[in-house]
Formats: sequence, structure tokens, C-alpha cells
Amino acid sequence: MPNEVQLTEAQIDAIVDRAVEKTFNRVYQEVGKSILTKMAWLTGVAVVGLAMWLSGHGSLPK
Repeated sequence: MPNEVQLTEAQIDAIVDRAVEKTFNRVYQEVGKSILTKMAWLTGVAVVGLAMWLSGHGSLPK
């Protein structure tokens, strides 16, 4: 191929390092979203459960 570019080991290592960094950032981002979603569900369930418990004991205003 006439337009073939030769990369040095240092350039290849830099490309690999950048690709790994981007991959880890995406994984951490997805894990963070998953944890936040689960925490939101858990908080919602806890609030509803607390409201039901309080209403069962007559502690909520009518």
C-alpha cells in the first residue's frame, strides 16, 4: 500500500493507553449509572414503605 503509515512502539503504546483509559471511563460511567438507578429505586421503595407504615399507625395527617 503506498499510503501505509509506520508507527513506532511509543506511538502504539500511546494509542493503547488512550484506548484503555477511554474504555475504563465508559465502564465506570455505566457502573455509576447502574448504582444510581438502583439507589433511586431503593429510596423510592423506602419512602413508600415508610408512608404506608406511618399511615397504618395513624401518624400521617388526613
